[in-house]
Amino acid sequence: MKALVIYYSLEGTTRLFAQTIAQAIGADLCELKLKKDINPNGFMKYFWGGKQVFQKQTPELEPLCKEPQDYDLIILGTPVWAFNFTPAIRSFFKLLKSPDTTPKIKGKKVAVFCCHEGNKNQTLENMVSELSGNQVLGEIDFLNSSKIDTENNLQKARDWALKISKN
Repeated sequence: MKALVIYYSLEGTTRLFAQTIAQAIGADLCELKLKKDINPNGFMKYFWGGKQVFQKQTPELEPLCKEPQDYDLIILGTPVWAFNFTPAIRSFFKLLKSPDTTPKIKGKKVAVFCCHEGNKNQTLENMVSELSGNQVLGEIDFLNSSKIDTENNLQKARDWALKISKN
């Protein structure tokens, strides 16, 4: 099964988990990059990021490095911002629904993950609802994944990836 891990990461935690998952199952990686991203340093990132989430903004993405429709299994990862997925992921979902773009995800096997520092809230459920028309193989979240028990969290990610890749 040809697999792709698509993710957004501002500070690097979600990137680490996306790389770990991809390596565990031999998947390709595609990082979502914004044409104009927020500054990852300082306290203001929380203000600007939260504002974008609450206003349901869809900042412009750089062109995707891979074509999702070319893959059988797509794993999508995000950090949690303001109790939801990031604006970059919202932009990706908008791209999938746009009639004038190529990357569509329908009839695929999909899985979702998130990294958070306290409350994932409905992040995974919200992602799954955006991926209707696909077979959802799994959902997982990683709490305090870069600060506490990192190696156990990474092993949890590897085990999860292997489990879903067998479906």
